[in-house]
Amino acid sequence: MSAVDNDQLRERLRRTRLVAILRGTDVDATVAAARTLLEAGVRTLEIALTLPDAEEAIAQVVHDAPVDALIGAGTVLDEADVDRAVSAGAQFMVTPTLSASVPYAVSCGIGVLPGVYTPTEVQRGHDLGSAAVKLFPASALGPGFIRAVRDPFPHARIIPVGGVSVDTVGDFLAAGAFGVGVGGPLVGDAATSGGDLDALAVRARAFVEAVRAV
Repeated sequence: MSAVDNDQLRERLRRTRLVAILRGTDVDATVAAARTLLEAGVRTLEIALTLPDAEEAIAQVVHDAPVDALIGAGTVLDEADVDRAVSAGAQFMVTPTLSASVPYAVSCGIGVLPGVYTPTEVQRGHDLGSAAVKLFPASALGPGFIRAVRDPFPHARIIPVGGVSVDTVGDFLAAGAFGVGVGGPLVGDAATSGGDLDALAVRARAFVEAVRAV
């Protein structure tokens, strides 16, 4: 599996519309959680670089993932993070802000989802050439914000992250969200040692169905 550019990432996300965010504390648990998500039908995963030895987890998941999966790196803060994530096999990048890692990833031909919060940042993220922008924390703004922003920016590709639950997936997508990113409400404790993988599988199937229903 190789890195995808922003056009490829955009088209893949247009089909899947769900990004699972793994912010684990243990490599083995994170890998096990990722495998469980993939088996449950989630095809786009983000593994945060805040995990100690995150590169090892990314490499293992990429090695075992089905060919239609996308495995990205999250919390990519600078150019060095982009380089080490790509070296581990990450196919796309997710950043918390419009940091220098965003134009660097674009210049390298690597798909990126930059973190934004305001209409100005939404426009800036798209102007930089990103596949879509990550609205965080979406819980503080709600689906109405996406609907309002897309009035002046009808082609904005906004992926809300932070506070998206299985009950609100439909609201965000109906408001015009390009997709949704989900961490805790989906992954729970599964990416930590002793986490419940069976419960994760149940939640994953529920989120997949919620996205498909819209």
